[in-house]
Amino acid sequence: MAEAGKTPLLLIGGGGHCRACIDVIEMTGEYEIVGIVEAEGAQIEPFSAYPVIGYDKDLPKLLADTPHCLITVGQLKSAAVRQRLFTELKRLGASLPVIVSPLAYVSPSAKLGEGTIVMHQALVNAYAQIGDNGIVNSQALIEHDAVIANHCHISTGARVNGGVEIGEGCFIGSGAVLKQTISLADRVVVGANATVLKNIQQAGVYTGVVK
Repeated sequence: MAEAGKTPLLLIGGGGHCRACIDVIEMTGEYEIVGIVEAEGAQIEPFSAYPVIGYDKDLPKLLADTPHCLITVGQLKSAAVRQRLFTELKRLGASLPVIVSPLAYVSPSAKLGEGTIVMHQALVNAYAQIGDNGIVNSQALIEHDAVIANHCHISTGARVNGGVEIGEGCFIGSGAVLKQTISLADRVVVGANATVLKNIQQAGVYTGVVK
């Protein structure tokens, strides 16, 4: 039975991103982590307090007992795995809460889609919008009026300036800077420390200075 006042929560996917999510989840004090659900054949990494309690095939039964879950598979380049998991979890009736680190700031006027996590020392400013199943990683900045579609990962220390529009399934690498009011197509990958100064209209990998 969950600790009084805490919501039982399943974590979908292990690995390094899962460990970082656990730290955020524990700090909120709102959830009791029941365990981790892994993909069949995945290499099991040790989590001292949170065992692997099942595999993807077990999700219908696990969700019947614990309907709240968070996708804790990381996203490097492609969002395909996270997208697939999100679609399947929604089909099975799962509830995916928004989780915000107590060390982050999210403006009251900002909007966060379901299953999105905002990690330590991130900042989501006024009237920014972030879609479903997103990752706003540690120390990332989402400035005012930015619009980020579903299944995007804004990585550590990235800077998304005011009015930027980011398409679905994008990855913005660590330390990248996006100039104000530009737009990115779906499935764009911006490399670490890149600077994007113009619109990107085609999916692909972009590094260095894009101008």
